[in-house]
Amino acid sequence: MSDYRVFFMTAGTLKKVVHGGSGKRQQEKTEKKVLDFSASTNPFPPEVNWDCDSFFLEHYPDDSYTHLKEVIADTFQRKPEEIGVGNGSIELIRVCCNVILGKKGTYYTETPAFGEYAFSAELAGGKPAKRMAGADLIFICNPNNPTGSLRSLQDMQAILKNQLKDGGMLCADEAFIELADPAQSLVTIKNDNLVVLRSLTKCFSVPGIRFGYCIGNPDLIEKMEAARLPWTVNAYAEAFALQAFRHFYELAESRRLIANERSFLVDALFSIGLTPLPSSANFLLVETGLEVRDLCNKLKKKNILVRDCTSFGLPTKIRIAVRTHSENRCLLEALQSCLH
Repeated sequence: MSDYRVFFMTAGTLKKVVHGGSGKRQQEKTEKKVLDFSASTNPFPPEVNWDCDSFFLEHYPDDSYTHLKEVIADTFQRKPEEIGVGNGSIELIRVCCNVILGKKGTYYTETPAFGEYAFSAELAGGKPAKRMAGADLIFICNPNNPTGSLRSLQDMQAILKNQLKDGGMLCADEAFIELADPAQSLVTIKNDNLVVLRSLTKCFSVPGIRFGYCIGNPDLIEKMEAARLPWTVNAYAEAFALQAFRHFYELAESRRLIANERSFLVDALFSIGLTPLPSSANFLLVETGLEVRDLCNKLKKKNILVRDCTSFGLPTKIRIAVRTHSENRCLLEALQSCLH
């Protein structure tokens, strides 16, 4: 995720939780090249040739984003009225919580999970539920962040069936699924109790663009579109997105290359005494067997960033992105040096 800080409600105060992706800040600070393994973006993104005509900068965007929604709908064999857009999937998480939860609504998130779910739900007035069953809104990140574990389509459909029975809503965050296995996606499932979140950030490696989208039943999408701020998708993001969706088929090659590098990293990490957990995503959660803050600081001095997972409640684990082979070798050499 990007290097902003998320705030959590704690005994009436706000507590900051730091996310990964601080490569830009580190590079500006040191004026040296930084390898950022804390941000899990596609190391092999499709090449997208795009530009933004100055005409579009002289006018407000079409806040209905008609053409953009048509392109997204065509990509996933859905209808334009089933598509919502936003300034990154985080905006859509916020809007989803505002629309679905009230001061008496309950939400459920897995552990560990991306902290924005709980924060957004709390801001909307929601209360945490101890169990999935009966919650008004369930967040499932598939594949999970930070573990990289991927639920099967059948498992996700079973969760959705239970939500339908209980009258709640399932929000399936599939930010990484295009780099894992899109066959497990719920994106083609039409159900009034389901909204699927997606983003171009990870699969096209463009966190600076800030573009997210969601797919759900038209009534929910209409409410979410009404609740979001106007014109949150700027002209640059819209121009890039329109071209990126024409390259979606090329992500199959990204998945192949990522799987090869992930396998290489897993074997190499085991060989230096670390324990990577099984992952289907473009990142690995790694057990180090020690408090990782010192390790992360040592790597940072070498201008290599990894994700300290203490904020996930995992103080002995780091999350590392799968990057190119040469970059992965640099990480391994640095890890070995810092551990011995």
